[in-house]
Amino acid sequence: MNMMNSSIELLKGFVRRGRTIIIRNIMKLRFKPYRNPTIVFESFQGRQVSDSPFAIYEKLKNNSSVNCIWSIRLSQKEFCEKNNIPYMIRRSLKWAMSMQRARVWVINTRLPIWIKKPPYVQYIETWHGTPLKKLGLDIKKVTMPNTTTDMYHQNFVNETHRWDALVSANDYSTNIFRKAFDYHNKFLEVGYPRNDKLINSSSDEIRNLKQKLGIPSDKKVVMYAPTYRDNSFAAKGEYLFKMPFAIDKLLEKLDENAILILRMHYLIIGQLDLSKYDGKVLDFSRYQDISDLYLISDVLITDYSSVFFDYAYLKRPIVFFPYDYHEYKDDLRGFYLNYETDLPGEIAWNQNQLFNLVDESLGENNKPSARMESFYKKFCAYNSGRSSESVANYIMQWLKTTA
Repeated sequence: MNMMNSSIELLKGFVRRGRTIIIRNIMKLRFKPYRNPTIVFESFQGRQVSDSPFAIYEKLKNNSSVNCIWSIRLSQKEFCEKNNIPYMIRRSLKWAMSMQRARVWVINTRLPIWIKKPPYVQYIETWHGTPLKKLGLDIKKVTMPNTTTDMYHQNFVNETHRWDALVSANDYSTNIFRKAFDYHNKFLEVGYPRNDKLINSSSDEIRNLKQKLGIPSDKKVVMYAPTYRDNSFAAKGEYLFKMPFAIDKLLEKLDENAILILRMHYLIIGQLDLSKYDGKVLDFSRYQDISDLYLISDVLITDYSSVFFDYAYLKRPIVFFPYDYHEYKDDLRGFYLNYETDLPGEIAWNQNQLFNLVDESLGENNKPSARMESFYKKFCAYNSGRSSESVANYIMQWLKTTA
């Protein structure tokens, strides 16, 4: 039986490699674009149907003059079919052909460098966060798997030079992207489309969201959303994570009317066993739209994740828990901001401080601090609530002028 299983796995390996060779060869060919302009959307390498690409898709999906289709992994097939979202499976033959014959790509991360961009494609990069930690060429020592610092830098630049337009959330991001990405093409300084929901949602919509997610309306919600660590990986593109604080002790500190929700980074693999918490701790790591989770949360706990730049649009309390601060700052990434003075919330340097700050943040009459107001003016200035509309209009205008 073991020999048979090994043979089957070997055969599967040959099939995968053969398909990869075919797909890469297709990518080297040149085709004419589809007669009906096609727009390909992809979020987090096909792991989700979410983020700014989804907000832009929502503005364009009913436009009869374009064809919208999502590039997804197999895990997202059920979600797309349930929600009537056109899709193609990433790295399939249909996907390879569609990528080559599309007119517009709307992507929020990098694409494999072997994907050839035809000259008639407009590649719009929405990116996926305002940078706190160093990016691209600004990372002086790369500790990610299967690469070296020089290789990482070169591959990064090769990718960014393919972008035709890059969405930026603020002047701060534009200046960093220009240098860290060696990017010299067009900026769309309109704010992140994914944040339109944070600006436009009403209190009734937030109550409905809580109900949809199975959270009683009278419950206070604490969200924990950490980032991954470059040096803690299981494989390329898959990172490990261990809870850095005792969930039980946090729950003991909080009021009975408070619950904890978890939102792990999309690159973190594995799930926590939360069954013993009897519904007081919920894992929403696989939930598609993180903006919904921002809206229902009363306080955010994070470390170095860029989620706090988005959460600041709500002017709600943020508690920072950098449990490995010196290692992360000195050995892994480093920061663009002064982490100890420029953040829009309080820093907890140990568990007890964390529990106390979260408890205080859930108190009544918790008005935005002067620090939060100052941060909001600098990083949330593009808050029209129409960012997705602006990018959609840019796409349609580009298609019109290049028809």
